[in-house]
Amino acid sequence: MHLTVYLAGEIHSGWRAEIERACEGLPVRFTMPVTDHAASDDCGVAILGEEERQVWHDRLGAGINGIRTRKAIAEADVVVVRFGEKYRQWNAAFDAGQAAALGKSLVVQHPPEHGHALKEVCAAAAAVCETPAQVAAVLRYVLTGALPD
Repeated sequence: MHLTVYLAGEIHSGWRAEIERACEGLPVRFTMPVTDHAASDDCGVAILGEEERQVWHDRLGAGINGIRTRKAIAEADVVVVRFGEKYRQWNAAFDAGQAAALGKSLVVQHPPEHGHALKEVCAAAAAVCETPAQVAAVLRYVLTGALPD
């Protein structure tokens, strides 16, 4: 078995690299959004031209980033969505909803204090984790049947 896993959500920490390292040697391919925050925010105006109003600046970038996100979620076997500690990740909730609507296997990762706020998102998930290590353990188990040591 081989898995394509889309790593969605928070872009301000190294959680994706933690999961990738923990899954080395497994038949898994990871995809993700553009994680350069400035590039993600400014891609629309950099490609299509400046906008005077911030709302249209943001809309251009969201549209272009959405092409990548929709394609990656559609091609994924598993979608992992991380909600970090510091920022409100409305886009992560949107990605989780898209994945659920497409019938994708959804793994959600968030700190315990966000459990109540994310209860509906978590109800759609196949697994809810608190750490990247737990996410990697879920993927390892799915691929190999091996439990953590």
